[in-house]
Amino acid sequence: MKSFSFPPIAPEKAKILILGTMPGTKSLELNQYYGHNQNNFWKFMFTILNEDFSTDYETKKELLVKNNLALWDVLQFCDRVGSLDSAIKNEIANDFEHFLEKHSHISTILFNGQKAAAFFKKYVHLKKTYQLITLPSTSPANAGKSFQSKLEEWSIIKTL
Repeated sequence: MKSFSFPPIAPEKAKILILGTMPGTKSLELNQYYGHNQNNFWKFMFTILNEDFSTDYETKKELLVKNNLALWDVLQFCDRVGSLDSAIKNEIANDFEHFLEKHSHISTILFNGQKAAAFFKKYVHLKKTYQLITLPSTSPANAGKSFQSKLEEWSIIKTL
């Protein structure tokens, strides 16, 4: 199945860019970042940013904008059956050169899982130095760590 990423959620003064790999099947179906209800991304964001959780997608996007967080995916396009990153083939990366020029306040890039970091390092060559941090995947497929353990690692957002 051919998959395309969503446009970024990127406030003008974003300081942190959070990168996933590519939207999964449920996210593509809903046309929402992290649309699978078992993915912990939005639960983490609301908890870390001390806001009451909402299932409303516009509220979720506003939470990021209000906190100067940008969200995008490393890949613009790929072939993939299902939602597992290990099934990605024929991938093409997003245009980070232009994105990062336009969003010059970004100083930190957080990766939602090892695969996002690996694809970024494979395809993206940065002209400037950024703090790069790989965090545990928020995907329900990443069952190797507890919710609490992953939340603690993601809480680094508060210190950046």
